[in-house]
Formats: sequence, structure tokens, C-alpha cells
Amino acid sequence: MSESDTEAPDEEVDQDVDANTEDVDAAAEDAEESAVEGALLFGVWDVSEIEYNDPSTKRYLNVTPIAHTMGRHASKQFEKSEISVVERLINRLMQTEENTGKKQRTTKIVKQALEAVHDRTEENPVQVLVTAVENAAPREETVRLKYGGISVPKAVDVAPQRRVDEALKFLAVGTKNASYKSKTSAADALAQQITGAADYDVQTYAISQKEERERVAAAAR
Repeated sequence: MSESDTEAPDEEVDQDVDANTEDVDAAAEDAEESAVEGALLFGVWDVSEIEYNDPSTKRYLNVTPIAHTMGRHASKQFEKSEISVVERLINRLMQTEENTGKKQRTTKIVKQALEAVHDRTEENPVQVLVTAVENAAPREETVRLKYGGISVPKAVDVAPQRRVDEALKFLAVGTKNASYKSKTSAADALAQQITGAADYDVQTYAISQKEERERVAAAAR
């Protein structure tokens, strides 16, 4: 018996296993979509009619009623864009010494902040959050280029996915700065950051950081 005859059955088995795995993944995704259709974020907020003003970041601003995916997308590169922007904000707020690993606590903070945003604006707080992220996303930043040992700043465009990442970071850092060793609670500080960024208030930390980064980039053109 030749080597090709012995290897063929193994290749067929591998192909069958891969096909079955793809079918199972597709079935799981279809079941998840049907399960979340019509669901509400935190049982309150409808996320089915979110409007986007920035077409460049629309692809990376996913909004779903699921606030905790149990790390389902953690092992896949760039899969974070499939996670709801609300959960991504929760994960970003966890990147501090006080909230590291405390997902339930941070989720409660975001939930209370969305309620506060709704009380202040009388609008869907998820829509306000999306607008805040779009407004706080920097369009330009600088990189360092070396010419003969001399570092020269150079202005570059920011990739859409990084723009969303930076906007979420600005909101999280602004929340920590406003609430750390302060009488202002984390939920109130986050609500202030979201509403301020949605209104493009330059006094808000997120907007001020975006303006500063774009100002430095403009000077380095």
C-alpha cells in the first residue's frame, strides 16, 4: 500500500471535523442572534435603533444587549470589535488597581451611570454613549521618526479601531480622575464624562485630551 493511500483517510477525517466545527459555530451564532433579538440592555434600554454620525467608526462601535460575554472573544485577534461598546467600557474601567477583576462591581457602576445619563438627558443613554465615543475619538496623533539619531514628530491618521479604543480610554481615565479620593461617586463621574463628551464640552477630560492630541498632530504636519 502506498503512502498516499494511507494519508488520504486521515485528511478526509480532518476535513469532516473542520466542517462539523464550522457548522456548530454557525449554529451557535444563529442561536445567539435569535436569543438577543428584541432583548434589552440591563432589561431596560433598547439598542436596536442606535444612530451613528461617524461612518468611519460605525463598524467598530458594536451595540448589543449583552453586557457580559464571559470572555468568548478573548482569544481571537481584533475580535474585541464584536463586543458591545458597553462591555468594552466596563472592561476599560476594570483596568485600575481598585476595580481589577471586579466585573460585577464595574458593571453596576456603568448601569448606574447610564441611569444618571437618562435622568439628565431624557434620551436613550446607550445612544448618548455612542455619540460620546464618536466625539472623543481622535482623528490624528503623532509618532516619532528617527532621522540620523534625531527624533522628529510626525502627524498620522488614527485607525478607526484605535480611535474607539482611545475614546474609551479617555472616558475611563476621566472617570477615575474625577472620582478618586473625591466625594463624587464613580457612577456620577462616568455620567458626567459621557454627557460632556456627547455635548462636545471641551471642559470634559475626554474631549480635552482629544483636542490636545489633534493640536499636537496639527503642529507636527
